[in-house]
Amino acid sequence: MTDLELIFSMLGEASTTEIVKTQNPIGFTENKKAAKRGGDIAGNARKELEQSTGKKVVTGGNFLDIKKNKKLK
Repeated sequence: MTDLELIFSMLGEASTTEIVKTQNPIGFTENKKAAKRGGDIAGNARKELEQSTGKKVVTGGNFLDIKKNKKLK
């Protein structure tokens, strides 16, 4: 995982945490909405950076091809 991938992941998690702390959602549905908003914040920031730099943030570098790396018996 690249530094930027990690940063945007952390931004989504931190944003979600702050939303939960301030809005005190109750139950799965409300918490799911808070998580979606936190993810949207990070996603929008990522898209804005990609637009400004012309480079993608998300890479395939951390992708693990299970079929290639695991022998099935």
